[in-house]
Amino acid sequence: MSRLLLLNKPYGVICQFSPDGMHPTLADCVDIPGVYPAGRLDTDSEGLLLLTDDGALQHRITDPRHKMVKRYRVQVERIPDEPALARLRAGLQLKDGPTRPCTALRIDPPAGLWQRSPPVRHRLTVDTCWLEIGIAEGRNRQVRRMTAAIGHPTLRLIRVAIGPWQLGGLQPGQWVDADVRCPQ
Repeated sequence: MSRLLLLNKPYGVICQFSPDGMHPTLADCVDIPGVYPAGRLDTDSEGLLLLTDDGALQHRITDPRHKMVKRYRVQVERIPDEPALARLRAGLQLKDGPTRPCTALRIDPPAGLWQRSPPVRHRLTVDTCWLEIGIAEGRNRQVRRMTAAIGHPTLRLIRVAIGPWQLGGLQPGQWVDADVRCPQ
């Protein structure tokens, strides 16, 4: 039987099991042999990471042709106006090509959010804002590059959902077994 784990990947953990000598790895969070990440999450990003021992499921989750939406809560510098958010939603031209249209809206700061170590830099003269962004692709550092392209650099990025799987109340470093059934 296939296995699927939902992990809240902490800030600073790299998405591999083998040590690199500089960062904690997934092995510091999950001691289950034979599971591998279905996708990646940057070292300086937090939140939901799926791990599975099923290669077909891993492919279904990560292949952009399946358009599995990934949702992020993103803290950005300053408060984007509606035209900036509309640019995000319509798709942007990045150095590696255009992004697909996405969802993007301002949200209240997430309730029950854990403290990050190290904390996000705080500047007294610069407001911050939280966004929820949903994308159906996943290029390298894409959300960070998208918010930078509209003039609102990302300060903190937390993935809260991949398709039907949600982070829920998992705390950093915690994981649970999940239903392996993937929607068609």
